[in-house]
Formats: sequence, structure tokens, C-alpha cells
Amino acid sequence: MDLICPPRLRPGDELRVIAPARSRPIVTGRVDPAPIEARFAGMGLRLSYGRHVDEMDAFGSSPVAARIADLHDAFTDPAVAGVSTVIGGFNSNELLPFVDWNLIRANPKVFCGFSDITALQAAMLARAGMITWSGPHWSTFGMRDHCGQTIDWFRAALLRDAPVELRPSPEWTDDRWFLDQDDRHPERNEGWWPLRAGQATGPIVGGNLCTLNLLQGTGYLPGLDGAVLVIEDDETSDVVTFARNLTSLLQLPDAPGVRGLAIGRFQRASQMSRELLDQIVGNQPALAGKPVLANIDVGHTSPMATVPIGGTAELFVDPGDPAGNRLGLRAG
Repeated sequence: MDLICPPRLRPGDELRVIAPARSRPIVTGRVDPAPIEARFAGMGLRLSYGRHVDEMDAFGSSPVAARIADLHDAFTDPAVAGVSTVIGGFNSNELLPFVDWNLIRANPKVFCGFSDITALQAAMLARAGMITWSGPHWSTFGMRDHCGQTIDWFRAALLRDAPVELRPSPEWTDDRWFLDQDDRHPERNEGWWPLRAGQATGPIVGGNLCTLNLLQGTGYLPGLDGAVLVIEDDETSDVVTFARNLTSLLQLPDAPGVRGLAIGRFQRASQMSRELLDQIVGNQPALAGKPVLANIDVGHTSPMATVPIGGTAELFVDPGDPAGNRLGLRAG
């Protein structure tokens, strides 16, 4: 199947906000949506909302039929240029048997979110052949401070056509900003962790590791042969959980064809260290002789890069030369 890269967003475009996982009241109960609207307006984007984004059941979500309706509506509405997800959660994979993949493929649009949204992004690549973007949710733009780099990377990925080259951010945060916007404590970024030397180029498969692994044994997981993996996990994934999840992914039949691995920064609660991660990587036969770069600005800490799932990664890792470590991203 030939890959489709949706057109990038342009000033004046309409972005539809939907809730494939948790619903909007999860956010609006804690964060004022007005600054979120202003942030998108500052990029020249107009927001509209799915009909069911405020419905909420016992799981903090809405019925499958409601979520599917908003997803399909967003892709079939000719006025909509892109789709943004409200927030992550736990149940996006419930939608997969009900998605009309031909409809998605016939109406390619920017689709951006992360965390639990990985299930939809991986499936859109596997079943519709469409590139999506793992990046900030609609709710992420409610972060008052320390959000500038995240916005810059979002603009670079989705409002411009040029490739993006990531470099380590000067500082980073890992806090519950949505509970207290005044209690923020950024710290200096020690930089990337070049764990294994080498270089690799290939299509990007990845996103949130534990969510990606939910798709094993289904028809919704993209092939790993020839891919550069770009993965991350959240604070619920401690050292041993991450190790077993990575091992599980890299024991799939086509995992020996993986060309390289980039790992997002871990949240503090995971208790992951460079030394422990180095041991975990060393236990993976599928990674032998392949470049591995970790502690990159992808995932559940801030700032967060916007990564084209299905696009192309160019990974260069040189433990002896920090300036030689590079991760380039190209959507199409």
C-alpha cells in the first residue's frame, strides 16, 4: 500500500477537536479552554468540536458509537483540514473494529495526538496507509508556561513542509501543570543518551509503547521490518514494566528488521536511569549493532516534539561526539 501524507495545515484552516479516549470535561474541569483557543488562533487555525466531545460515561469517555461518529464526521467534512485529540486515556483501541479505513484513506487529513491515541495512529498507518503525527493534544496547549518549544515543534511539523531536525531542549519539566500552573519547576536538560552508535534511515513506527503493544496479534500493528522505532512511555511504566514491554515488541517475528531505536524522556516516577536503560537495551538481540538514542524530547514530559508516524527518520548516534547525534524527521 502506498503511503499517503496529508496536506499540512495553513493559516485559516479549520481543526476539528475530537475525544477518541477521555472526554473534554476531564480537561475543562481543571483548565480554562480560552487560552487554548487563543493559542490556536495565534497560529491562524480555527477550532471546531465534535458533537460528542462533552459526553462522559463511567470510564471518563463516551460510547464507542459516539466517538466513531465524531471521528468519521471529522474526516468526511470538507471544511476540516485536520484533527486534534482532546487528551489521551485508556480505550482508543475499542474504536478500531468500527473505523471505516477506506473513508480515512479517501479523506487524508492531519491527525495529531499522543499517548493512548497511539492505537489509532498505528492503525491508520497499517490499515489506511496514512501518515499521522504523534504530538500535543488540544489540552496540551492549555499549559501557560514552558510550552514555547512544544508549540515551535508543532508549527514546524504541521504548518511547514520542510524536514525537522530535533536537538535537545535546554530545559524540561515533568509536573502536573494542570493542577497548579504556578507550581512549575523546569530543570536543565542533561542532553540525549547515545546508547549505541550507528546510523539508520527508515519509516517511523512508534508512539506510546504500552499502547502500541496492545495491537500485537491484531491487524492494526504496522510492520517493523525496515522501521526506525520512536517510542515513549508514561509514569505508570516503571523500569521492569518498560523492559518487558520493549522485549515483547522486539520479539515479534519482523523485529530483527528494525533499523534503529529512539526513546523518549522518562518521567521521574518511572525511576529509569541511563545505566538501567543501557542494560535493558543490551538484552535485546534485535538491537545488536543498531543505533539507539534515548532521553529525547518525545512523550509525556515537556517540551514535546511532533513526530510523523509513517514518515521518515534519519538517526545518527555517536557516543564520542555529542554534536554528531541527530534525529531528523520528514513526513513525506
